[in-house]
Amino acid sequence: MSFKTIEWRDDKVIMLDQTKLPHEEKYNEYSDFQGVAEAIKTMVIRGAPAIGVAAAMGIALGAKDIIADRYETFYAQLNNICNALGRTRPTAINLFWGIERMKKVAEANKEKDLNSIRALLKAEAISIENEDLQICKALGRHGASLIKEGSTILTHCNAGALATAGYGTALGVIRAAHEAGKKIKVFADETRPWLQGARLTAWELMKDKIPVTLITDSMAGWFMKQGEINCVIVGADRIAANGDSANKIGTYSVAVLAKENRIPFYVAAPISTLDFSLKNGDKIPIEERPIQEVTTIQGKAIAPEGVKVRNPAFDVTPSKYITGIITERGIVRGDYEEGLKKLVGK
Repeated sequence: MSFKTIEWRDDKVIMLDQTKLPHEEKYNEYSDFQGVAEAIKTMVIRGAPAIGVAAAMGIALGAKDIIADRYETFYAQLNNICNALGRTRPTAINLFWGIERMKKVAEANKEKDLNSIRALLKAEAISIENEDLQICKALGRHGASLIKEGSTILTHCNAGALATAGYGTALGVIRAAHEAGKKIKVFADETRPWLQGARLTAWELMKDKIPVTLITDSMAGWFMKQGEINCVIVGADRIAANGDSANKIGTYSVAVLAKENRIPFYVAAPISTLDFSLKNGDKIPIEERPIQEVTTIQGKAIAPEGVKVRNPAFDVTPSKYITGIITERGIVRGDYEEGLKKLVGK
């Protein structure tokens, strides 16, 4: 990749500021967990796997600054840091997966001195970043087998290198198919209100010289009906035990349209996105974001002052609309509850 979404460098976390794209490729430095938490909350970094990596790195930064002389005091402060990061974005389970993984490292090494624990937390955060890249590449290879030569793929939101430590989930499948020499094209939904498709997906694909056409969210059904879209691939922020999948608002509508037009609809996500504690998608927490995201675009008002607004950031696509779930361990179809359990050895 010609850019880096997030990395640990010189005991600081470096992030590509996604709020500035596509106009400016700006990198921010963070030296404390509060800065990382704010970056997650304000979508400087976004995408479920990427915020899992960011949370882990935020915890490592926070641990570095904890003043304590015994483990119990250290862990109490570390737990407060974890809770602060956990309050940033409620829907993406990868955030909490990353936090819990870091806490387990601290708990498993409580007999060691505090500096050793700090070093182990830093190493774990960097390991999570490196693992995510390899996971996305494995996921991409599995998914590429589903893409036929000459296909036009629709994607919604941004599930690319910008949403992960690199390579991407939905866009990872597209990248892998492109790297395999398949002549493919992509339609990218603009994805209001944050315009991740227009600002981020189009930017990423153009950098990789993968043919991309930008459309508004309301155009997807028309192009499906015209036979111009062969399949849909999206990412996910949380997948319930039965395969119900939460993704960026508007994904559910795309899935229904795909079903009506007999077009395969695939969800691409790492194992860390699975949440077996939820039987179905009804219990997935849906983040509601500030109304200004709907009433303005880049600071310019587009709606009458005082109008009532709702702004759920995600919706849930029932598994009956999903043709297959693509993971780094393989593709699951049909009985998702059974298939996903088998995939993780439950």
